Amino acid sequence: MASISSVGFGSGVFSSELIDQLVQVEREPTVKRLDQREAEINTQLSDFGRIQSALINLRLSARVLSNPDALGALKATSTASNFSATVDDSSAVTGTYSVEVTELAQAHAIATGVFVDKETTLGTGTLNITAGGTSAAITIDNGNNTLEGVRDAINAESDLGVTASVIDTGSGYQLVLAATETGLDNAVEVNVTDDDGNNIDTSGLSQLAFNGSAQNLTETVAALDSSVKINGITLTRSSNVIDDAIEGVTLNLTGKNAGSPATLKLELDSSGITERVQDFVDKYNELQTLVNEVTAFDTSTNQSGSLLGDASLRNIMSQTRNLLGSIVSGLESAGVRTLSEIGITTKASIGESSSDSGTLIFDATTFKQKLASSRDDIMAIFAEQGRTTDSQVKFLSSTDLTKAGSYSINVTQLATRGALTGSLGLAAPVTIDDDNNNFKIKVNGVESADITLTNGSYTLDELTTEIATQINADSNLKGANATVNVSVDGSNQLQITSTKYGSSSTIEFTQVDTNSAATLGLSVATGTAGVDVAGTINGQTATGVGQTLKAATDDDSTGIKVQITGGSTGDRGTVTFIEGVAEQLVSLVTSFVSVDGALSTKTDGLNTTLQQISDERVKLDERLESFRDRITKQFIAADILVTKLQSTQDYIKQQLDALNGVNQKS
Repeated sequence: MASISSVGFGSGVFSSELIDQLVQVEREPTVKRLDQREAEINTQLSDFGRIQSALINLRLSARVLSNPDALGALKATSTASNFSATVDDSSAVTGTYSVEVTELAQAHAIATGVFVDKETTLGTGTLNITAGGTSAAITIDNGNNTLEGVRDAINAESDLGVTASVIDTGSGYQLVLAATETGLDNAVEVNVTDDDGNNIDTSGLSQLAFNGSAQNLTETVAALDSSVKINGITLTRSSNVIDDAIEGVTLNLTGKNAGSPATLKLELDSSGITERVQDFVDKYNELQTLVNEVTAFDTSTNQSGSLLGDASLRNIMSQTRNLLGSIVSGLESAGVRTLSEIGITTKASIGESSSDSGTLIFDATTFKQKLASSRDDIMAIFAEQGRTTDSQVKFLSSTDLTKAGSYSINVTQLATRGALTGSLGLAAPVTIDDDNNNFKIKVNGVESADITLTNGSYTLDELTTEIATQINADSNLKGANATVNVSVDGSNQLQITSTKYGSSSTIEFTQVDTNSAATLGLSVATGTAGVDVAGTINGQTATGVGQTLKAATDDDSTGIKVQITGGSTGDRGTVTFIEGVAEQLVSLVTSFVSVDGALSTKTDGLNTTLQQISDERVKLDERLESFRDRITKQFIAADILVTKLQSTQDYIKQQLDALNGVNQKS
């Protein structure tokens, strides 16, 4: 009998469809379990993603409040429209000022007469143009001696501070020279070396002269400084933008109000600050509402949120709530110490079923009242802050490694500035001439160009002002922010002092004029260098640079920088570093969402579980394939057995039928 290799081929009792049904029965419970678990994990991943997004939004709002400027914002309001004011919150203080603009600064402009043709030649020679302390010698020859040629030659001097243009008046052409900056100091002066030998007449190139000897150009716009009275004190500046009259305030002058002073008020921007705090509260409430949703349990349906009972989420919210409800370290004895004391309270206990359970309530009225009376403490509640007990010790900064606390300060050496003292006691008047008016100086290691004093007779005050003005105007020194103070000591000796503190603060004369030593007491010499401040913070040796002391790197005070502006050596009190709620929350949320933080760890675990489910599906397929092979073999064996039984049955039936036939014949 031939072998059977296909299910049901021999007997017809067993079939492939029956095997498929048995395999499906074996598959279904496991697939349902895996599908359900996979759906739960994906829901949890989605909800943790929403939690992370809400935390990041909260961190962004907290970061705004962690900036002290956000809570110390000032606004400027004025009763006039002829000027505006912008405020630098880091240096401005509240106050009221009377502001009267009596003059606006103007940029100088001068023009030639009207020429019929812009190709008219103007002569040849050299134009020496000066504006704002910058000069340029411009050669005018037969190739560029027209109105347009002179214009282009002047404009090629990009750093001159003067622009030239040719104006079509409708009846002819004029060459106009205009200062690029406003103010008397930027007035345009034109000196001419005319090839015709006469430098001041109105013919040839000298027709462009405009100086103390010849004014052959017409002044179309006078050079003017701005003039403004602030609280009755008259100030003049070369610009209409004044940023050095009221500390932290920049005035932009646009018109005059002479005789009608306006009131400028600098006051706390309480509305803007309140909006920032409200945003912080809103972002926290969005997070808490989401947490309530994903951890809810509906008793009517017995349905629960995907993260009900999740330990990671419970830990995250517990740390966040504890932070928001705690007294800020360093403010224990302050007027306000917690969020609840400034109008931010919790609506309900966390255990309640309401969707807004645990959210915050913000009483803006209470907050504004506290802001008006305890602004400094409120800034410390949210942002980081340093407080010192010595008025001549100023907190500068900290780092992420700085721990909240109070740290002692001891100064063993005060910072000094580099200085050089002249060798001669001066007596007024002092004459400056061509034999003592020139020198070079190094300030903080930066050497000046040749510096020339203005010749004349000076009192000692006038002399020190002239020397300081010329040194501080040097472009080399200005570029390096190297400036000096000049005075006379008790013996009337000149004393030149760097404005910088520390060991890099130096004064050195590298070149002097013929009679400088004899008349001014100045010679090629190096003065006494400054020294850096030295001392300890929290008992640990600090690093001194200039007036700045920086705490040791292996201490709780790490990152603290203070400025010692004066005083004496010895114990200088304490510096207290306060880390506000918003600042701490930024760090806390960052720890949650970092690569190895609680959220990342949790989502990594969930993703691992998803991979395990995927692996289980593969194993299930392999197991079911093995199951199919096994029962197929069993079915084939049974089919063969049934076929044999059927063959035996047929044989017996044939034998019985044969016996039955014999009997019938008998």
